[in-house]
Amino acid sequence: MMAVRSKSKKEPKVAKNEERQRLRIRVRAYDHKILDNSVKQIVDTALRYGAELTGPIPLPTEIRKYTVNRSSFVHKNAREQFEMRIHKRLIDILNPSPGVIDALTNLNLPAGIDIEVKMM
Repeated sequence: MMAVRSKSKKEPKVAKNEERQRLRIRVRAYDHKILDNSVKQIVDTALRYGAELTGPIPLPTEIRKYTVNRSSFVHKNAREQFEMRIHKRLIDILNPSPGVIDALTNLNLPAGIDIEVKMM
């Protein structure tokens, strides 16, 4: 015989992360050295204000390849290939205070850094 368990005794589990606010920052750049310096600056600013954070998490590098003919007519089998590498990092700040948000908006980062901020 099989024992049948009653589902009425189980209590619904509530995840702790659902109650918390989260600031998700995605940083993208062509040069990985500038990207790492910028991420370090963001992390240092968040830690200075006592924020709890996860990351930086390196995301897969996006590689865009382009093939171009060297000649237009006679040597059409002669081609050149170019590629652009886009490096990405992800940082989550848990329960950000207004001071952290204000400090991150006033942060001066070098040119060539693309930042996407989402409040979750």
